[in-house]
Amino acid sequence: MKRNEGSWDRVIRVVVAVILGALALGQHGALAWVLWILAAIALVTAATGFCALYTLFGIRTCPAHKS
Repeated sequence: MKRNEGSWDRVIRVVVAVILGALALGQHGALAWVLWILAAIALVTAATGFCALYTLFGIRTCPAHKS
């Protein structure tokens, strides 16, 4: 997996994950599960620097490395 997320993109994903987790704490049932899953996905993609949807749509927020 090649990194395709830039630094700011990763920071935003962590912030969104924290917000979703906080929202999930106040919910019950299916909505809470959905919020937790979305928060987990945001954290994993931020930690790895790779987003499969970005690859699918040809998006890259990570600056290109010069060889």
